[in-house]
Amino acid sequence: MTGALHELSVSELSAGLTARRFSPVDVVDAHLARITALEPRLKAFVEVHAAEARLAAEAADKARRAGHGLGPLHGIPIAIKDLVEVEGHVTTAGSPSRRNSVSSHNATLVQKLIGAGMIMLGKTHTVEFAYGAWGTNQHMGTPLNPWDLKTPRTPGGSSSGSGVAVAARCAPCAIGTDTGGSVRIPASWCGITGLKTSVGRISTFGVLPLCPTLDTPGPMARTVEDCAILLNAMQGPDPRDPLTMRLSPTDPFAKLKRGVKGLKLAQMPHGERANHDAEVLAAYDRSLKELEQLGAEIVELPPMGRSFRENGDLVGRIISAEIYPRIASLADDKAAQMDEAVRARVLAGRDISARAYLDVLAERERRKQEFAASIQGIDAVLSPSTFTPAIPLGEVDQAGTPAVSTRWVNFLDLCALSLPNGMTAAGLPTSLQIVCRDGGEAMALRIGWALETATAWHKNAPKLD
Repeated sequence: MTGALHELSVSELSAGLTARRFSPVDVVDAHLARITALEPRLKAFVEVHAAEARLAAEAADKARRAGHGLGPLHGIPIAIKDLVEVEGHVTTAGSPSRRNSVSSHNATLVQKLIGAGMIMLGKTHTVEFAYGAWGTNQHMGTPLNPWDLKTPRTPGGSSSGSGVAVAARCAPCAIGTDTGGSVRIPASWCGITGLKTSVGRISTFGVLPLCPTLDTPGPMARTVEDCAILLNAMQGPDPRDPLTMRLSPTDPFAKLKRGVKGLKLAQMPHGERANHDAEVLAAYDRSLKELEQLGAEIVELPPMGRSFRENGDLVGRIISAEIYPRIASLADDKAAQMDEAVRARVLAGRDISARAYLDVLAERERRKQEFAASIQGIDAVLSPSTFTPAIPLGEVDQAGTPAVSTRWVNFLDLCALSLPNGMTAAGLPTSLQIVCRDGGEAMALRIGWALETATAWHKNAPKLD
């Protein structure tokens, strides 16, 4: 009965649990068996909460049988990025310096998920302090991209373990965080769907900060609908995070399945196509045609005055300026064990003056207003999520970043959805990024659902058995 349960999406598991075709115990056992079979080869998990997950599954099973179900997520397992506090468990943030940092409380988003009946499978690997987009971690291990078992490839970061766990069917969904692309890049390279939420949409209380100005938690799953379900469960005001008061809760299901007919979707400027892999561009162009055939109007993006890269480059300055003061003693200590690529990024903040930092924030506000004015009447901007498919780890240049396609979204305070839109000849996934206005998650999900329903790329899975 449990042999194929790890293949089911969140919505499929929810329907099966409601119909009592299987139990929460069956579901959790199936995923724990999958983890046991694939770890530690995959290195997706920092720790697995097997005993706790089984107890929670037994409780969920009894509650459901007694007619006390908590909703569509009751009894469904989830993996949590090791940047998010889970009471009684260590939150390393990918750093050896935090190996003994046991959390005394749950993050708000974890408490909401537990309240919805979800079951924590364990904590997933992250780039150290979440500061890096390749997905590598020098000391605590780099998760294996499951799409190529012969040549180790970039899993994407910083939510590397979450992306790998979902792609490898070790968890039906996971939580990531996105400050410059850390949900969308692993979603792109691991062939899954990830939602970069608007600042304040989901509380960051209990999420170790990288850059409070830009940090956003978000769902990672195998379908657009699953991301919508998780968004619904996690969003909402939290007095412990004042930024959550800036947005009213959104209903991602009100128009999710209304299609894209009549929507105006902007393609990226021709000049942005440079440096993209040919197969990535071919998948992107195909997605544009598919959305057009579904009734959307594909238009040109009005001149922004600055390229995606020029906007995104300032993200690194904001992050470094905000992370350095918090971990200066560790980064400054050359004898301390720390990922050297991350150390270099953190130390870049040491020489950023208060005036320079405030100037960047002021410039950001100006550019946000300019961009908002330029896209009047446009419902979304479309681009590839990454320039290339996942690359071999041996080709990674830690001085560069794969986040060129994503960081401008964070800089301009937008939201975005990344979802699979093709496969290369070498069998690696490609991804489309759907960028919407601040607070526009429902629109991004609606467009993504229309494309996903018209294609089948999200059904592809890496061969690991």
